[in-house]
This record gives sequence, structure tokens and C-alpha cells, in this order.
Amino acid sequence: MDVKNAFLNGDLTKKIYMQPPLGSSILSTKVCKLHRAFYGLKQAPHAWFAKFSSTISDFEFSSSAYDSALFIRKTERGVILLLLYIDDMIITGDDTVGISSLKQFLSRQFEMKDLTLLSYFLGLEISHDSSSYFLTQAKYTSDLLARADLTNCKTAPTPIDPQTHLTPLDRQLLSDATLYRQLVGSLVYLTITCPNIAYIVHIVSQFMAAPRSLHYDTSVRILRYLKGTMFHGFHYSAHSSLQLHSFSNADWAKDRIDRRFTTGFYFFLGDSLLAWCSKKQTLVARFSTKTEYRALADTT
Repeated sequence: MDVKNAFLNGDLTKKIYMQPPLGSSILSTKVCKLHRAFYGLKQAPHAWFAKFSSTISDFEFSSSAYDSALFIRKTERGVILLLLYIDDMIITGDDTVGISSLKQFLSRQFEMKDLTLLSYFLGLEISHDSSSYFLTQAKYTSDLLARADLTNCKTAPTPIDPQTHLTPLDRQLLSDATLYRQLVGSLVYLTITCPNIAYIVHIVSQFMAAPRSLHYDTSVRILRYLKGTMFHGFHYSAHSSLQLHSFSNADWAKDRIDRRFTTGFYFFLGDSLLAWCSKKQTLVARFSTKTEYRALADTT
């Protein structure tokens, strides 16, 4: 679902004045008092979200404690979930009658457009059949390669050379770190469907303040690896089992600066990957057995 001119629906709760727009007949010594929000007003996003939250609560939805933009309604027929991102929303759940009623309710409150089944959302590409979903970020990856001028580059077999060890003093400083920071930020977002790069992205993101040429070369290698795995993604099948499996590991003192280790874990529900993490620990372990126990404890 898409809301047309979403910010124009916001109600202003405080007095806000603006200078007359250019070309108007209002004297320049006077100001205009706003009654409604409009695009360009910094209070407009907050006013729109407050308006939508109030409206959706009238339909017995409540905001999630984990994400204020996620709204949940439980009915006798099941659960309805609504995720809002500015003026776009995803509606899903097992109460089909309730979802139909919700769409009719929202259409009466706002000018809406039904975009039918979900296929693309915030860089995520979703394809599906009668029993499964498949998630990728192929277009997002392709755009990222184009931004780095790597569209025609050769692919790499791994995200990082096993012999590479990054430190804050590797080679010379980059004269302009803007592109590096943009690439690393985009790579962090790509870990949504590419958990196999989570470890190395966790490493290169530690040098955002003062990146050097080796750090940039490492980020380029990650992109070359992604070019060869662009269409890899997540497959969620309705026939997958409901057995929960977890895997954990620890990188023993790989950081040559502080000698702290990195914990990584994965959670699978049957064949479906649900959660993963790659995170440096706050303590230094003095023997490898302790690192494994810490990794297991963090995973648990």
C-alpha cells in the first residue's frame, strides 16, 4: 500500500509561522500561520507519523515494543502485521478478512494506492510461489557496483584474502574518505540478505574515521565477491521443519591491535536462516577455550 502525499495529512499541534513564499501578494513584513503540514517542513514527518499512529490505533492496532513503525492486531482469526516506512506500508498476516477490512479502512482515511503483492521494498527483491519466498538484493548490489565503477570487474572467490590482516596504520590515508564510507554503509545494509559477508564488513566498518588504501582495497574485494554471488539470497519454504538449530564460533585474537576476539552465530529454523551476528567482544580472553565458551554463552 502507498499513501499519496503522505506528509500533507499531518496535523500541527504547535503554532508554526513561515515567511510568505516568493511571488505572493502578502507583505514581506508579515508571516503566515500554518494549519497543516507540508513537504519541506521539518516537523512534517513527525506530524504524519503521529496522525497515522492515531488513525491505526482506532482500528485496534498497537505499536510493537521492538519497532515503533510496526503495528500489530490480534483477532479471533489470526494476526495482522503492518510495517510503515514513510508513505509505504507492508500488510501481512493470516487473517485475510481482517486485512481486507484494514485496506478499506485506510482508504477511507487517506488517499491510498494498492500495489498488490510485495515485490520490491527498500532494496529488497521478493519473489514467491505457492509455498515459498525468495529474498535478494541483486539490484541494490548492481547499483553499488556501478557507484564504485566496478560493473566490469572480475569476481573474487572469497570476501577477503585469508592472509590479509587490517590495522589502523595500513598504507597511506585516503585523501577523500567519502566513497569508502558510502560503500561500507551500503555493505552493512547488504548483510540483510548476505550474512556471509557479515564478518568482513564488521571489520572494515571499524576504520570509518580514518580509512587507508588497504581498507579501501578490502572493501573493493568484497564488492568483487558480491558480483559473483549477486543473485544469492534467502529461501523461506512453507515445508521447512520447525526445528531450531544454532551455530557459534569465535575468532581467536585476530585483531592485532587490541587482541579481542569476534563472536559469530547463526540461527536456523529448519532450513530458514532467522538471525545472525558478528561482533567484537569487550573483554580479552587469555586462552582459546575461554573464547569458545564466551561465544557459546553469547549465542545462548
